[in-house]
Amino acid sequence: MSSSSRRRRFLRTAIGLAAVLVLSVVGAGAWFYHRLDHNITTFDAGGVATERPPAPVPATPGASVPVNVLLLGSDTRDDGNNALGGGDEGVAHSDTAILVHVYADHKHAVGVSIPRDTLVTLPSCKLPNGTWTAPKTDQMFNSAFSVGDDPKGNPACTQNTVEKLTGLRIDHTVVVDFKGAAAMSDAIGGVDACVPNDVNEYGIHLTKGLQKLSGQSAVDYLRARHGIGDNSDIGRMKRQQAFLSSMIKKVQSQGFSLPTLLPLADAATKSLTVDEGLGTAMKVVDFARSVQDIKLSDVTFVTAPWRFAGERVRLVQPDADTLWKLLKEDRTLDGQGTAGTGTATSSPTASGTPATTAPLAPEQAAAPVIVVNGVGTSGLAGSGAEALKARGFQNVSLGANNPGRQTTEIAYDPTLKGAADQAAALFPGARTVEDPGSGAITVTLGRDYQPAGTQLNSVDASPSSSPSSSSSTPSGIPTGIAENTRGADTDPCANLTFG
Repeated sequence: MSSSSRRRRFLRTAIGLAAVLVLSVVGAGAWFYHRLDHNITTFDAGGVATERPPAPVPATPGASVPVNVLLLGSDTRDDGNNALGGGDEGVAHSDTAILVHVYADHKHAVGVSIPRDTLVTLPSCKLPNGTWTAPKTDQMFNSAFSVGDDPKGNPACTQNTVEKLTGLRIDHTVVVDFKGAAAMSDAIGGVDACVPNDVNEYGIHLTKGLQKLSGQSAVDYLRARHGIGDNSDIGRMKRQQAFLSSMIKKVQSQGFSLPTLLPLADAATKSLTVDEGLGTAMKVVDFARSVQDIKLSDVTFVTAPWRFAGERVRLVQPDADTLWKLLKEDRTLDGQGTAGTGTATSSPTASGTPATTAPLAPEQAAAPVIVVNGVGTSGLAGSGAEALKARGFQNVSLGANNPGRQTTEIAYDPTLKGAADQAAALFPGARTVEDPGSGAITVTLGRDYQPAGTQLNSVDASPSSSPSSSSSTPSGIPTGIAENTRGADTDPCANLTFG
């Protein structure tokens, strides 16, 4: 056989092998996409409200736009989830809600946790029988997911509620159940998480310290509230934020390669319920690719500005509205723009001085307000009184000092609730309690209150009673936002509890 014949045979063989390899890869890819498509469960788009916030407009023709994704954790015991969460099958609840805003440059993102106990307006939502509910005010936020008593929950109702609350259009909603959390943590070889203390309650067993969690232990860490940290929902949200940060870090460290992404995608899609916009494997992969350039240092978590309202939670104003406005304008939490976004606007008002709001109603302005110094720091009550007067309160007086208060408290006669809410907006994080028959609003200032730009002199000059530099608020960021913010690259053992 001639050398030229041997070369032609070699070339034909090489080309044939290459073709077989290409077809094998394409075939495997097609098979895997087909498998993922069968994994994915979508919820009924018919339950999404018809009146919605407008979609964002590109800054320039063809430019990218921001994307808002609502992540919901479901405690459904349906479909085998009771093996991980315990309990019996029944109505699903969602105690975890994180609104992820991916900026138009697709290189920055912020995740906003919404406390489950937040009192909100539930808009009209679709029931399983096809009828729609009437709107209800002062409802717990997590009750939206349970509207209709479906074992798998009502994601569309929660999406409608978030759009009503924030004025932001939700592009995608993703529901993760216990099996999903367990499978995803397993798929990437575990997630580094920090447990504040040993936990041995309600069938949950966790050991104090930094460790790698996966499967059951990851589910326990994410859902536990009693017996861990400060036993609060706020503390649980902080741990969830830290866990997600560690998960992002782990995926990024392994690289966006097929060996990493395919097992993760397979595990995730088996236990996710998504909107129809993410209803195929190609759509999920396209979205994953669109955010792969976001660095961990450019991801921020923030809990929506909040304060206690008895046993429930209310959002602090105007800070919460400032947060929604920043996201609608695609601006970072300090009011800055990102590459590819629209025209810059002014930064939010600096903390300690409320943004401009509507004048108080006459009856609110006339409400009697008593300001009490609950710390013993000279001039504290006077500063609080001046802040109230600047807001428009006309009947403000000082009460007797009552040192020993850590957290500011606002006690109010129920007949003065409207005025009390306006006063509470000046003191982010304050605890509000009803005081029937008092005929007044009593603001007892705690150690958490420090007038912006004021250095106060402590009566006892102890370090714990004097303001520290670490409590100062970054310029331009409202207190309610700054105090509840966590960088995704923060130490996973830092800031895991409230109080």
